[in-house]
Amino acid sequence: MTTGLLRPKNPEQASANRASRIADLVRANEHVPVLVSIAAIWAVFAAANDRFLTPGNLTNLTLQIVGVGAISVGVVFVLLLGEIDLSVGALSGFAAGLMAILNVHQGQPAWLAIVVAVVGGGLVGTLQGVVITTFRLPAFVVTLAGLLVWQGALLLLLGSSGTINLTDSIYLTLSSDFVGRPVGWAMAAAVIVVRAAVALRRRSARVDSGLAVESVKRFAGKQVAIAAAIVVAVAILSADRGIPISLVVLLVLVATGDLIVRRTRFGRYVMAVGSNIEAARRAGIRTDHIRVAVFAIAGAMAGAGGVLAASRLLAVNQGSGGSDLLLLAIAGPVIAGVSLFGARGSVWAALTGAVVIGSIANGMDLLSFSSSVKFMVTGVVLLVAVILDAISRSRTGTGNAR
Repeated sequence: MTTGLLRPKNPEQASANRASRIADLVRANEHVPVLVSIAAIWAVFAAANDRFLTPGNLTNLTLQIVGVGAISVGVVFVLLLGEIDLSVGALSGFAAGLMAILNVHQGQPAWLAIVVAVVGGGLVGTLQGVVITTFRLPAFVVTLAGLLVWQGALLLLLGSSGTINLTDSIYLTLSSDFVGRPVGWAMAAAVIVVRAAVALRRRSARVDSGLAVESVKRFAGKQVAIAAAIVVAVAILSADRGIPISLVVLLVLVATGDLIVRRTRFGRYVMAVGSNIEAARRAGIRTDHIRVAVFAIAGAMAGAGGVLAASRLLAVNQGSGGSDLLLLAIAGPVIAGVSLFGARGSVWAALTGAVVIGSIANGMDLLSFSSSVKFMVTGVVLLVAVILDAISRSRTGTGNAR
C-alpha cells in the first residue's frame, strides 16, 4: 500500500522535521521571535491585570516608548558596526537641555531649538567618533567618558534652577496631539499598499535575476500578516485617542533608518565593517569614515530622543537622560535580535525592542512592582537575550574579526 510510504519512518523523525520547518521559518522571518515574545508578555500581563490590553493603556504605552525608541535607532547603527555607545542617554538629556535653554531662556523659536538639539547631538557623536578612530581607542572607553561629560554639561546648562518647563505649542503637539481617525486609517492603507507593492517588485526583480525566492503562499501570507498587524494596531489606537503624533515621528525615524541600512551603499558598508573590519578595509571601504558617520547618527538620534522625551514631560530637569534610559535604549534592540557582535539585525528592532521593554515596565507598573524588581527583571531579560545571541553565533560559527 502507498499510504505507508507517506508516513514518517518514526515519531522522532516527524518531530525533527517539524522542528526543522519551524527553524527555517524563524530564520526567514527575523522578527518572529520578538513578536512571539511580545504576544507572550501581553498575555501574561493581561491575565494579571485586565487594564493592560485596554486601548487607553496601550496608547499610553506608545507614548512611553517614543523617546527611548528614537535613541535606540542610533544604537542599532552602532551595534551593527560591532561597537557600543554608552553616552546616548546622557547626550539625549544634554540635547534636551540645550533645546530648553535656547527656547525658554534665549527666546529662540521652538522649531529652531529642536533642530539645534538634533544637530548638536550629531556633532557630539561626530566628535566622539573622531576621537575613537584617530587615537584607536575603544568606543566603550570614549563613550563612557562622554556619559560623564554630557551629564555634567546638562547640570551646567540648567544651573541653579534645576528644571526648565516647556510651554511652546510644538512640544504640546509632540506630547498630546493625535492623528484623527480618518487620517490614521488613510495612513495605514497607504502603508499597507506601498509596502506590499515594494515587496512584490523586489520579489519580481529576484525572479527575473534567477535568484531564489520564497513560495507564493508564504509571500502572500507574510503580506497578509503584516497588513493585519497594522490594521489591529490602528484599530486599538483609534479606539482611544488616535495615533500619537510622536509615534508617527518615531515610525518615520525607524523607516528611514531601515531604508538606509538595507537600500544604500552606506548601509552595506556598515554591515561589512561590522562583519569584518579588516576585510572591509582591504576591499577599499574607508572604515574610519563609516565609523565616524555611525556615531554621528547615534548622536543625532540621541538628540531626537531627548526632544521627544522632554516633550512628553514638558520639562527638562537634572535627571533628563539619566536613570535607566541608557539601559533601555541598548537592551531593547538586543532583546529584539540585534547582535552585540555586529552585522546582524534590523533597525525595526529599535521599535519592537522598545515595545518589549516598555510592555514589561508598563505591566509591572500596573501590578505595582517596586523599582528594584523592575530593574532586576529587565536585567535578566537582557542577559537571556545576550546569551541566546552568543549561543546562536557559536553554532553558526559567525562573528566579526577585528
